[in-house]
Amino acid sequence: MARHKVELVGVNTANLKVLSNEEMTELFKKYNEGDKFAKDDLVNGNLKLVLSILRKYNNRCDNMDDLFQVGCIGLIKAIDNFDLSFDVKFSTYAVPMILGEIKRYLRDNNSVRVARSIKDIAYHAFQVKEELTNSLNREPTIREISEKLGLTEFEVSNAIDSMKDTVSIFEPIYSDGGDTIYLADQLEDKKSKMNAIDDRVALKEAINNLKDKEKFIIIERYITGKTQMELAEEIGISQAQISRLEKSALKNIKNNIK
Repeated sequence: MARHKVELVGVNTANLKVLSNEEMTELFKKYNEGDKFAKDDLVNGNLKLVLSILRKYNNRCDNMDDLFQVGCIGLIKAIDNFDLSFDVKFSTYAVPMILGEIKRYLRDNNSVRVARSIKDIAYHAFQVKEELTNSLNREPTIREISEKLGLTEFEVSNAIDSMKDTVSIFEPIYSDGGDTIYLADQLEDKKSKMNAIDDRVALKEAINNLKDKEKFIIIERYITGKTQMELAEEIGISQAQISRLEKSALKNIKNNIK
């Protein structure tokens, strides 16, 4: 499969027709006059628009055929609501509607289950966000949305975040023709980090549990870096005794960590 190519069962995407602006205008005029066949031509002539939007979801959905059908619903809604007096290209008008249908489908069918109460807050937050954007001519802050809903900023922010699309940790994020870097490569392994912290704590406790002379030898040998001969002269015992005490201390540390 070619990179970013969307494959659908029973659909030869290579042969899909693309309408020119002139053809689009004529078909909308016919459709507005009651020509039902014009709607079919408008749908078929804009299927590649749906496919272009689906490319970004190619690695996020197991069944692209279902997602294509959802995208087509958004396309049909766009055709039904489009007016030539809008003075914009149909694609400019249709893309947000197609994206909206796809995102709603992915949210409702997300493998991560979100409580209905949180979903309700999120949907209301999206509605208020759109209303405030239109009235303020800018994107509202979480605080403004939460004040409008009578909820805390945490409740609104948490609800909105819960509705975001999930991404596989094996999602490729960079490739320069060599080895591909995946999202998992950029994630911190907190489990390993916590294990390392636990090991350090256990080691510190094991050393503190040693007899005073063993503890002194271990610290001087492995932290200060002194030799057994230097320690023997400093303490006033033989190097053989230092060696025995060191081996005994290491054995006790090993047993305590286990």
